[in-house]
Amino acid sequence: MFLSKISKTFKLKLFVFYKSKCLLFILFYLNNSEILMEKFDVIVIGAGHAGIESSVASSTIGCKTLLLTNNFDTIGEMSCNPSIGGVGKGHLVKEIDALGGFMAIFSDYSGIQFKILNSTKGKAVRSTRAQIDRILYKKIVKEKLKNQKNLIIKQQNVKSLIVDSRKVFGVITESEIKFLSKSVILAAGTFLNGVIYVGSKKYFTGRKVDSFSISSLSNQLENLDFRIRRFKTGTPPRIDINSIDFSNLTKQSSDIPMPVFSFIGNSKQHPKQFPCYITHTNERTHEIIRNNLSCNPVFSGEIKGVGPRYCLSIEDKVKRFPERKSHQIFLEPEGFYSKEIYPNGISTSFSFKIQNRIVRTIKGLENAKITKPGYAVEYDFFDPKDLKPTLESKIICGLFLAGQINGTTGYEEAGAQGIIAGINAARYCLNKSEWYPLRSDAYIGVLIDDICTLEINEPYRIFTSRSEHRLLLREDNADLRLTEIGYNLGTVTENRWKQFCLKTELIEKERQSLKNFWISPNSEEAKKINILLRTPINKKINAINLLKRPEINYNMFLRNSNFNSNISNNHYIDQLESQIKYEGYIIKQRKEIERISSYESMTLPEKIDYNKIPGISKEAIEKLNDYKPTSIGQASRISGITSSTLSLLIMIIKRNRFYQ
Repeated sequence: MFLSKISKTFKLKLFVFYKSKCLLFILFYLNNSEILMEKFDVIVIGAGHAGIESSVASSTIGCKTLLLTNNFDTIGEMSCNPSIGGVGKGHLVKEIDALGGFMAIFSDYSGIQFKILNSTKGKAVRSTRAQIDRILYKKIVKEKLKNQKNLIIKQQNVKSLIVDSRKVFGVITESEIKFLSKSVILAAGTFLNGVIYVGSKKYFTGRKVDSFSISSLSNQLENLDFRIRRFKTGTPPRIDINSIDFSNLTKQSSDIPMPVFSFIGNSKQHPKQFPCYITHTNERTHEIIRNNLSCNPVFSGEIKGVGPRYCLSIEDKVKRFPERKSHQIFLEPEGFYSKEIYPNGISTSFSFKIQNRIVRTIKGLENAKITKPGYAVEYDFFDPKDLKPTLESKIICGLFLAGQINGTTGYEEAGAQGIIAGINAARYCLNKSEWYPLRSDAYIGVLIDDICTLEINEPYRIFTSRSEHRLLLREDNADLRLTEIGYNLGTVTENRWKQFCLKTELIEKERQSLKNFWISPNSEEAKKINILLRTPINKKINAINLLKRPEINYNMFLRNSNFNSNISNNHYIDQLESQIKYEGYIIKQRKEIERISSYESMTLPEKIDYNKIPGISKEAIEKLNDYKPTSIGQASRISGITSSTLSLLIMIIKRNRFYQ
């Protein structure tokens, strides 16, 4: 009946297509059904920081990758603060870089202020931070993605996943286009049922510069037994730079020498640097906030989602800390061509009118003009207990999740998850074994283990304090820890690998030279060096043991000795010096890691039924069935799991008795 309505000419064309085995496709198309597109290995949904690192990783490994975005113009968008790095976050950026990712490189080429945080503290907690030109950052990101081999980018909104028998086979867009794939990475940020609040006004979107919110995809996954919860985050108003009086504010400039993020970068790549300025709120500011809390969507009960404890809105700060007379604000430039200032520290969801009153009470902002109001955004996220450490879903095979949809916050946390999801989605397609870093390998491992085993009650952000192996997981040695792994996985290019090998060779050569360089107690060198030391040299000592003393560093040693150094690169020197000074502590931490590593490698079967195991408490059964840990190590970090429960699980594994 359908064919009878088609002209003879068109029937002839259909016959030709039939001969070439394309008839079914044509009938599919003519019947106005979903359009079948080409097949990919990996599909990445979302071109934020998680999606960027995911798509670059999978395509670098060699998988044909499709990156789907709702808007080409917002690829690499910095929705909130135009900065990369910070305490703990800088470690993540370095680790992404060491694995062959690009966040560090993008930052080096677009950073307009670079600083080392915690510079007066030990190297384990020092972190790099860069203020970013957001327009330049996006431009560099797009250029990289445009030239990335095996990567195709399309502007399409995803309506649903193609799922059959708990396995993903691709996606369907709102335009009814079907893209098939072996694996899918969902990196949708705050767009799953995203709602923006500015006072009493609501906008159904995940970001102010966009005009859409994904609800169908969120609803589909909820029907497939994904546990969905709500979080909220926010951003401050933007201020016209020409309306600010900087004359009496504290100025902050880039550190000298200027830090660099990428291990293959240098400070010459940095663009022109800009200062930031510091100001503070005051009692007048706080009074306006207190008097208008009932008008705020958070305090009126309109917003139900929980916000980040470590990045509070200004109204939350005033409410929670009534004893504080002021709160610090960093006035940060958004870039070369931007006339806007980002006032870091006054994130808010008040109405535009109240925001204006609040801002104008602050020193330097008395005549400030708000160019864009601040807002809060509430969005869906999926409980990360339902993820494997590879970031593959425990519910749908071949589906990986990365970024804020896993309950985290921050560009750096998103990028870190993105590269792990990209690596494992690619390896899934290639039928290769999975890989993910452990807590003792990287801060990325700490991040993933935390979200998979802790109860996430607020947006998760990384801190150096979250790691029990901080001395091993320094910024300066991220490449020594991870670059060889990245090379074997296929994310580190040959050029980067050659540079890394040259670096390690030079450092080892220098170490051997220092080991063989001896100083006698009565030598002229000893006399010079003794001035720097608390306890003078009283016996023959080599340079390695001398540099273990806290009073002297590598450069001081060079200035006061006849040692001929083979290296001049400051990053190489920092790495070598850290290895020498912390050697004893590092050996101790490695022994501790070796002691507990056997538990990490003891895997638990996916389908184990904890209800059938005799001797386990009801609380432990409930926790284990809820989290479904993949190893004894992961089970040990679940709140409420006792040592007796772990002993039972270890006994089951050793006896090879699995209750299913």
